[in-house]
Amino acid sequence: MKRFFDIDQGDERIDVQRRSFVKYGFAGVVGSAIPFLSVGKALATSDKNNAWNVSFRHAHTGESFSGVYRVGDKYLPEAFERLSYVLRDFRTHEVFPMDPHVLDIISIIQKKTNSYDNLQILSGYRSPKTNAMLGRNTRGVASNSFHMYGQAIDIRIPDYSTKKLRNVARSLQAGGVGYYPRSSFVHIDTGKVRTWVS
Repeated sequence: MKRFFDIDQGDERIDVQRRSFVKYGFAGVVGSAIPFLSVGKALATSDKNNAWNVSFRHAHTGESFSGVYRVGDKYLPEAFERLSYVLRDFRTHEVFPMDPHVLDIISIIQKKTNSYDNLQILSGYRSPKTNAMLGRNTRGVASNSFHMYGQAIDIRIPDYSTKKLRNVARSLQAGGVGYYPRSSFVHIDTGKVRTWVS
């Protein structure tokens, strides 16, 4: 079977198989995705080519992504292969295509907070099995979480107020924003505009 791409993880090299990713129709997801954030171009573009960047490290795996994932209105499939792998369910290692719009939100937040070097991801995609387990053991986990559809990311920025981060995310009016001050993170999703505190 053809290897999809390689990931270096310490001393171990992980081969990701194309079959495990393509079964979700990822190329169609990215190919048909239409930008929805009207403020996006003004905030997230950094050069004349309208390149959108995002940079983060996963707090649980230590893996990271830094680079361009979108140029103008076109999302880059190879970047999303890597992004979706880094944002996989780290407990089950299941990979699921992330909603491009949730990355747009993160990109804009990074632009507004100037946090390109230190944004941490606590949770990206979450399998139904993992979500059910967390629902039994953790307060505030929705049974039909947007994480299970690749439409949510939990983030924090060390040395940046979680409350300020929540306010920046809310100001975009681009989806759901959950504020978890006791755990020092903010939940971002591409559902209806709404906010909550847990």
